[in-house]
Amino acid sequence: MFLLSIVTPEKVCYEAQVQSLVVPGTEGYLGILSNHAPLITALLPGRIEFADAENRVNIMAVSVGFLEVSKNRATILANAVERADEIDVERAQAAFDREKQRIISAGKGETDIDLPSARAAFERAANRLRVFKEHSGDR
Repeated sequence: MFLLSIVTPEKVCYEAQVQSLVVPGTEGYLGILSNHAPLITALLPGRIEFADAENRVNIMAVSVGFLEVSKNRATILANAVERADEIDVERAQAAFDREKQRIISAGKGETDIDLPSARAAFERAANRLRVFKEHSGDR
């Protein structure tokens, strides 16, 4: 087992011993087990999955962030993290629809839209919906 800390600017979201961890790195998903080699990597929007000390699987949606692994400790620093069972699906769907419309408008020549920001917000909303659907079994 190793210590997992998941931290956002607002709070410590989780801190406890875990058996395994899977995170969305820039080169794809990667798994972490006890005594993993030291590592620092960026995280992309995706799904965090970890098995706690009782071997219960926990699933969270993560925005962008970083993972550091060292000395049997994994620390995730993320802009935002939500437990899959706490995602407000209506809010996520509204954000998805809003950002999709902004991207379409930018494609039609509207110039007052920050396209990179709209794309990033769209991907975060899409990720939250994807994690919620995977967790709820509604694929």
